[in-house]
Amino acid sequence: MLAYTYVEQGRFAFLEKPRPHVEGPEDVVVRVTLASICTSDLHIKHGSVPRAVPGVTVGHEMVGVVEEVGEKVRKFAPGDRVAVNVETFCGKCFFCRQGYVNNCTDPQGGWALGCRIDGGQGEYVRVPYGDQGLSHIPQGVTDEQALLAGDLLATGYWAAGIAGIQPGESVLIIGAGPTGLCTLQCVLLCQPGVVMVCEKDPQRRKFVEEHYPGVLTVAPEGAEEFVKTHTPHGGAGRVLEVAGSADSFQLAWKCARPNGVVTVVALYDAPQVLPLPEMYGKNLTFQTGGVDGCHVDDILQLIAEGKLDPRPLITHTFPLREIEKAYEVFEKREDGVIKVAIQMEE
Repeated sequence: MLAYTYVEQGRFAFLEKPRPHVEGPEDVVVRVTLASICTSDLHIKHGSVPRAVPGVTVGHEMVGVVEEVGEKVRKFAPGDRVAVNVETFCGKCFFCRQGYVNNCTDPQGGWALGCRIDGGQGEYVRVPYGDQGLSHIPQGVTDEQALLAGDLLATGYWAAGIAGIQPGESVLIIGAGPTGLCTLQCVLLCQPGVVMVCEKDPQRRKFVEEHYPGVLTVAPEGAEEFVKTHTPHGGAGRVLEVAGSADSFQLAWKCARPNGVVTVVALYDAPQVLPLPEMYGKNLTFQTGGVDGCHVDDILQLIAEGKLDPRPLITHTFPLREIEKAYEVFEKREDGVIKVAIQMEE
């Protein structure tokens, strides 16, 4: 089968590989119908994910159809349409039982697909612990609607949850890329008060204004004063940092009100430093970590009910054989791209 592969730092290649098959009793093999490119794939390419294994098929955002199941799989059968979770988790260890599936202690647990084991930017993918790592796509929900449920929407849902957003609370989201926009959709489910998005790209600020009426937008250089002006207590009660730069990290704590919560969603290319002497007295709470993507069923149901709609984020679609062009468009942010879908060929 055709598969886009991490060869070495700085280089991906389009290779012919053997089709995966069930290797263990809880495995499920999925025929991928639609996949996507994530910024985390670019982090792998540029060497920012040391645990990524050269030779692995990249990609962890995908939907498809079940082709083959292991003998202990109970929830899925060949022919089922499924969304694939970004994380692999056993469902049995201490962390899985607490809902902290990102910290699953199984050797294949956590972010494995497209990082440590072959992922979904190919025609087929083997999903370990399929009963945990797959979700049925509800009737009437398209592949495009379901594509982001297992990763970006799962991240936004998780971030809004750990931020503890109460109805009426002021919220600032830093970053209006694909993850930031998915986070925004999930934040709006919490019935917040004023919601602000800080984004340096004017095209993306315009996208927010057009698709999410009532959400305020601001560029980074004016963000601190803007947030203070539009909130009652000198800053946002909840700040979600999704941009992933040194400047955005610093902006996050500066824009939070005293006794606010800063939720760090972003993945950084370098260590970040908290200037504790400058922060003294703000009494901030920081929430950080990787997504615990165990609510994909709930997310798909919200999509089916029309309460979440990621389709406007998919601005470009390419066939698998043109995936190198798709990466170029996505990485260089060409042609107003937000999210790219990769269509598998019939």
